[in-house]
Amino acid sequence: MSLPPGFLDELRARVPISEIVGRRVTWDARKSSAARGDFWACCPFHEEKSPSFHVDDRKGFYHCFGCHASGDAIKFLTERENMGFMDAVEELARAAGMEMPARDPAVAERAEKRRGLAEWMEAAAAFYRTQLKGSRAADARAYIARRGVSAATQARFEIGYAPPDRHALTEHLSARGAPIQALLDAGLSAQSDHGAPYDRFIDRIIFPIRDAQGACIAFGGRAMAAGAKAKYLNSPQTPLFDKSRTLFNIGPAREAAGRVKSLIVAEGYMDVIALVEAGLAHAVAPLGTAITEQQLVMMWRLADEPVIALDGDAAGLAAAARVIDVALPLLGPGKALRFALLPQGRDPDDLIRAEGVAAMRAVLEAAEPLVALLWRRETEGQSFDSPERRAALDARLRALLARIGDASVRDHYRAALAERRAALFRPAGMRSGAGPWTPRKGPFKRGAPVLEGPVAATKSSALARARSSAAEMRGREAAILLALLRRPSLIEACAEEIAVTEFTQPDLDPLRRVLISAVADGGAVSTQALCALLDAAAGRDAAALLEAAAPAAQIGFAASGADASLAETALRESLARQQSESTLRREVAEAEAALGGPGAQDGSGMAPGVGLAIDGRL
Repeated sequence: MSLPPGFLDELRARVPISEIVGRRVTWDARKSSAARGDFWACCPFHEEKSPSFHVDDRKGFYHCFGCHASGDAIKFLTERENMGFMDAVEELARAAGMEMPARDPAVAERAEKRRGLAEWMEAAAAFYRTQLKGSRAADARAYIARRGVSAATQARFEIGYAPPDRHALTEHLSARGAPIQALLDAGLSAQSDHGAPYDRFIDRIIFPIRDAQGACIAFGGRAMAAGAKAKYLNSPQTPLFDKSRTLFNIGPAREAAGRVKSLIVAEGYMDVIALVEAGLAHAVAPLGTAITEQQLVMMWRLADEPVIALDGDAAGLAAAARVIDVALPLLGPGKALRFALLPQGRDPDDLIRAEGVAAMRAVLEAAEPLVALLWRRETEGQSFDSPERRAALDARLRALLARIGDASVRDHYRAALAERRAALFRPAGMRSGAGPWTPRKGPFKRGAPVLEGPVAATKSSALARARSSAAEMRGREAAILLALLRRPSLIEACAEEIAVTEFTQPDLDPLRRVLISAVADGGAVSTQALCALLDAAAGRDAAALLEAAAPAAQIGFAASGADASLAETALRESLARQQSESTLRREVAEAEAALGGPGAQDGSGMAPGVGLAIDGRL
């Protein structure tokens, strides 16, 4: 609906922003001054111990000097309370005692009907809570006790019980004036084939389902009878309830998620209740259905990377696969999903009761990104021993990449999948775990065995962890040549590695070949003789060229006064690092090309995105 001009300005003028915000925070008495309309509190948008959240009634705005959240009363309600815009306006209007502008008659009629149904839903919730205390609910109470749900948590979630009598709720509410049609519309009663209404929930533990504003909009019921057709039953679709747009515990979780900047998505009500009981209040669950697009959007309003907690068995992985397919078109910068796979056969309640909340936290902290589960789904348990099977994998991955709407995210996924593909298809001798290279004794000869890959120690070294930009790679290549020039004995000692190491710099690789040729001839060489050869090849002072190209941080092992054994060790590490990067660059570039990448190259010799992939591996 449209609002008349000036209506929002009058709302803001009538209701001090401190009145709206003050319901959700505690003002710091030392820093606040009510007389000046100046208020301070700990920020409701992030966790902090010292108040940096400022509210100014005169300006009608709030601002946090910690997280920089700011806005007016309407924005506070939409951001902090997750309200829709019109819902926020209506709350302000109620606080101001102002009438909302007249609505379309049909819209007003629907709103009035919803209000009426909501009243009967609250009455039903109260009835179910009362029934849980009665004698017929003994088995239900025993079940709740076995699940370890405390009295405080029962009260927090307003758990109730629907008695085995088929007409108990219908008769109770009818006696209070509820029209039968209203009970049918609210999903509280159902129509039998003979026309007589009966209770939808019979002999079940009841969990009220509330919307983000706390209104009861539906119920979930857990059957007590072993032979029940459905173990869990939710309310049907009603004017109040659309299960594809609702999350169990959304209201309380929104507050908790705002504090911890995280959200746990469990599979069912009891999972959420167990998590909350254990102190993990930022938990929600979909309602008996696979996660929908609308629910993903709701989750991302609460946290940038919701963690989907699933059983680690085949059913859990299948559920993860369904979520992945829904999420791919919606992914955006900073909007992602992670997956926490629990031990097979255990839900959060089982794990917490058996091993404690620390075990559950460990599972959540080990959550994997969506791309890891996507790769696992497409490759696990499959053989790629033929070109046709590999091509089929490439086709599937290209189709999945095409479904990602955001171009930037799509490019990063292409690089991440290309990296995994390169590792999967790498020859066995080049995969991690291959034995370390052992230097051959004696002078270098052409055709000698080559180094298959860096050892684990090299991969985990400081050099291996460094980001290798084009400038850094040039510096490393220059430092290698400088070390060999100043210590000619290292050329023979490391001849095989030098011979198979690729240099990326076109002006430095010829100098590498000159050094190898000089030693391959078998004669003794000196630094002076090598300088002459390199000067001729470079057409200038080669030593000065190398010193200028090698940064001070990399020139240490190449210095004339460096310890001989340390210099050799560092040289071998640098050569192994160079080989590893060359191999990986080539493999990832090939993989990106197979996945439909642009194939262009930047100054480092890598296809776009490959540098990021290499950083993740080395």
